[in-house]
Amino acid sequence: MTRIDFDVHPGGSLRGGVPVPTDKSIAHRALIFAALAEGISRLQGVAPLGAIAVTRRVLEGLGVRFVEEALGEICVEGVGLRGLSAPLAPLDCGGSGTTLRLLAGLLAAQPFQSTLVADAYLSQRPMARIVAPLRRRGASVEGRFHPTHAGEILPPLILGPLPAGTALLESEESLPIPSAQVKSALLLSGLYAEGNTYVHEPVVSRDHTERMLCALEVPLRAVASVVELDIRRWDRRLPPFSLRIPGDLSSAAFLLIAALLVPGSEIILRGVGLNPTRRGILEYLRDVGAPVAVEERGDRMGEPVGDLQVMYGGPLRGGLLAGEMLVRAIDEVPVLCALGARSEGVTEIADAGELRVKESDRLAAMAQVLRAFGVACEERPDGLRIEGKPEGLLTAADVDSGGDHRIAMAAVLLALVADGPSRVRDVGCVGTSFPRFAGTLRALGAKIHAVERE
Repeated sequence: MTRIDFDVHPGGSLRGGVPVPTDKSIAHRALIFAALAEGISRLQGVAPLGAIAVTRRVLEGLGVRFVEEALGEICVEGVGLRGLSAPLAPLDCGGSGTTLRLLAGLLAAQPFQSTLVADAYLSQRPMARIVAPLRRRGASVEGRFHPTHAGEILPPLILGPLPAGTALLESEESLPIPSAQVKSALLLSGLYAEGNTYVHEPVVSRDHTERMLCALEVPLRAVASVVELDIRRWDRRLPPFSLRIPGDLSSAAFLLIAALLVPGSEIILRGVGLNPTRRGILEYLRDVGAPVAVEERGDRMGEPVGDLQVMYGGPLRGGLLAGEMLVRAIDEVPVLCALGARSEGVTEIADAGELRVKESDRLAAMAQVLRAFGVACEERPDGLRIEGKPEGLLTAADVDSGGDHRIAMAAVLLALVADGPSRVRDVGCVGTSFPRFAGTLRALGAKIHAVERE
């Protein structure tokens, strides 16, 4: 089987202004709500690649029609809340956990049965924290039993049908771990429920679903870390809308950190989403002294956007990423580990046990990658302790992504400051979030090439 690797050669600064990929967290939700709207919605910045394309294909399998108007611009012919069709085959979520979890909430409320399948990596990720609350509100959800963890559920998931004349129950859930995907699945199922939906979190997770529902005038209220969907005050209709999807801050993070690692670099990123629940990385960079400038540029359907400018200013100091800030930067942990590798002193990651059940065990994977590049790292149950190596160069390495796009991209950044050519293996997964990652780095001056290998 053909596999794609990255060959990375260090040397040269990174300079210029480049676009960043569409924020897929927002794009997933925009596609879903446009599909459920009554009328035609227009979305800009929806690249037909990666995880966003997966959500689109699943919605097409449910009878939703999409019309391409221009590159990255589509019209979505909404079918209304009750207009989805029974799929003719299992719906393939590939490696997109967001697609699977959000659509599980939506499909659990339908009068037909559907099956969500996934690739080999996602099929090993636990789903009980989605399945259990959906079952508690009356949904039929079945999956595979985990071979070693009693009570855990794995994909594929078989959802529905909801018996004729019945509706999902009112739901009040207290999530032990903050999770935007679990929260969003419950809110999506709540659009079909006979009573309200309440979700309590220890701290506020990403609130893209809440912002979009409010923009569509659905009666939703958020107070601190509690969300209430007041379904009784709603006419069960979603209006069509137009939205230019902001750039993804999680993808932008890899370019920001690349500039902070490679001497002489200066980069500008425009139109990036600056949602407060996602800005943990910017807060962390501020705390460790990174020269990052943020210019606000208004908002789009409640989502603030702006431009980011960053330049190399020498090694930064190590820092602590934990608690509420960690929740707002959960996807950026691998790239911040790469920054910690070149920072002065110690960088600590804590309260990040959730990362052990992402596309890979990201804590174990990053510890292995850091050590391969000659960086001392202590792995802990819920985090990492990284001893920075700000002087000299890192050790060139040959590492494997383990099928995790964020591990692959973090390894590439470490390779940019190594003492010779490095190889990052099995990088096809990078297309999940940053389809043009290598090309973007090349446009900025990096020496990186994708190579097909048997």
